[in-house]
Amino acid sequence: MAIKISGGIEEEGIVVGNNYDKYGSSNPIVKKIMQGFEDSLSALVAQANPKSIHEIGCGEGYWSLDLAGGNYDVRASDFSEEVIKIARQNASDRGVDPEIFSQKSIYDLKPGIDNADLIVCCEVMEHIEDPEAGLAALHSITDKHLILSVPREPIWRALNMARGQYLTDLGNTPGHIQHWSTSGFKKFVSSRFHIKEIRTPLPWTMLLCEPKPTT
Repeated sequence: MAIKISGGIEEEGIVVGNNYDKYGSSNPIVKKIMQGFEDSLSALVAQANPKSIHEIGCGEGYWSLDLAGGNYDVRASDFSEEVIKIARQNASDRGVDPEIFSQKSIYDLKPGIDNADLIVCCEVMEHIEDPEAGLAALHSITDKHLILSVPREPIWRALNMARGQYLTDLGNTPGHIQHWSTSGFKKFVSSRFHIKEIRTPLPWTMLLCEPKPTT
């Protein structure tokens, strides 16, 4: 499913959306890597078996538009006004209601308004300055399950350097300000969620979680 991407534009000094069209790449290695991510995400969504889904940090809408093709009530949000404009255009191009996309920061999520059976938050936590506050916000709107994914370090940086990218930043992708190994991310998320399943499609860590009761 080809989509329009942001191409690495910045908003409020933050790189938004996708700098590189990994979804539409013809490179066989990139295609294999992205298939691994999609297979893991699809399996965890099926395991969660939700009726409603809210994707947080949806970017240009690739995964939300894919999920909207199933029997789910799908909503999606992103902090970036520009990237939401692109997501709405992508939705219109596919005959999907563009109003499923809304502009909202992870920090501004509201219980009772943004809740869903399944919250999907992929490739977001590494970009935010206060991941603890972000995790608390996700906890407040997760009715049943949460799927999180982040780049798996140090593999992510090593692979970037192996392909000659971002060498002056030791392989760090622009906009990534948080970095976790799989064990470190599990520990971080476990402060508010029970982890039901761990997937490691190269080069990511992906978790299916249930919220812990609020004390």
